[in-house]
Amino acid sequence: MTDPKFNLPRVAIVGRPNVGKSTLLNRLCGSRVAIVEPTAGVTRDRISVPARLSTPWGDRWIEVIDTGGVGIVDRDDLGPHVESQVQTAMQHADLVLFVVDVRDGMTPLDEHVAKLLRGKKIPILVVVNKVEGPSHEWEVEEFRRLGVSNDVFPISAQNGIGLLPLHERLGDLLPSAPEEKPDRGRTMKLAVVGRRNAGKSTLTNVLAREERMIVSEIPGTTRDAVDVVFERDGQAFTVIDTAGVRRRSKVEDAIEFFSDARSKKTIRRADVVILLFDVSQKMASVEKSLAKYAVDHHKPVILAANKWDLVGDRTPEDFREYLEAQLPSLSFAPIVYLSAKNKSGVEELLALSNELNTQAGNRVSTGELNRVLEKALEARSPSSKGHRVRLKYATQAEVHPPTFVLFVNDRRLIGKDYLRYLNNRIREELPFSEVPVRIVLRDKHSPEEGRRYEESSR
Repeated sequence: MTDPKFNLPRVAIVGRPNVGKSTLLNRLCGSRVAIVEPTAGVTRDRISVPARLSTPWGDRWIEVIDTGGVGIVDRDDLGPHVESQVQTAMQHADLVLFVVDVRDGMTPLDEHVAKLLRGKKIPILVVVNKVEGPSHEWEVEEFRRLGVSNDVFPISAQNGIGLLPLHERLGDLLPSAPEEKPDRGRTMKLAVVGRRNAGKSTLTNVLAREERMIVSEIPGTTRDAVDVVFERDGQAFTVIDTAGVRRRSKVEDAIEFFSDARSKKTIRRADVVILLFDVSQKMASVEKSLAKYAVDHHKPVILAANKWDLVGDRTPEDFREYLEAQLPSLSFAPIVYLSAKNKSGVEELLALSNELNTQAGNRVSTGELNRVLEKALEARSPSSKGHRVRLKYATQAEVHPPTFVLFVNDRRLIGKDYLRYLNNRIREELPFSEVPVRIVLRDKHSPEEGRRYEESSR
């Protein structure tokens, strides 16, 4: 059951809604990985992350899998989908943490979860959460009657109480775990973003070749950013499915607020952003907002036209013209026409992601860069009111994104329009044709830091 690719024992966290499963995940991982809200049913998909387990024998690394609440009843009627994800998590786990809430006592839903767990041929630990004082200690023993394990651990995931004995028992029961976090190599991170119901979760499942995300016609099924690691031809990828973004005026509650915030955080940490469109819908402000956010952060973007099988007589050329009109700041970004549902165009999307990541990591020599820029200055000089711009020299300072520092006589002579021109020339002449680049201007007034102009073809 241990993941053969990364050699981490898997621990699945299960239980009814709102007992503190996501809080426990965050505690075990040492960071706020999952959204925690008092509303039942926030977590719906499987969230899998590595965690460092502290034991008397030293630190060990494990994979912790958070799951949705068993028995959830919500307006979207996603309970059966959530429960299916829970069953899958348990099938692939080396150990299960069955979380209950001491404040509520043993409930019929707890007994339902216990019934699902009985007969599993893997260790099961009952974790009694929200035990925050001696007054609850006698109530902990009640949960032994669930009949799934003699191992019962009182904890407070919120306050970090009682975790050491749990860690020690995990260390006893789990298969051999590495002492250091396994090196997964430089996994390419693909952020899948877009409006609600554009097909993001379907695309994630197709890329991963497993049903990791709940797919439903109900908009807003995915609420968190979920990392899914997979391999293709020996290369590791992390595809990050995100919650669908809505206009800010329609963000109705705290869950959606955090979902939107995490979608933007996902863009910031991505190597390549896949901006997914439903071609049967008109471009909306949310796509434009996401595009701007990606451009502002100099992220390579693929414009993914999903549900292309439903487009009718519309041609790729028609849609390209439409996108260029709607998203002029991404006129250089490649477009892929696909149907995630039918699995067409998906491998092309993955190959293109590799290509963009390579472009963003390219370096050019100082000599080649200066020749291109000098040629650009000769062809078109900026409007300078009688003053001439002189380029002393330029150099590439960074990759991901490609960043170029230009030392000039007076940076004030170069405006945004001319920066855009230089930006385009760099992409045309150098191996950065489909990715954004950054230009930093320095002059004698700013020999060290200078005033930074960041041009993103806006």
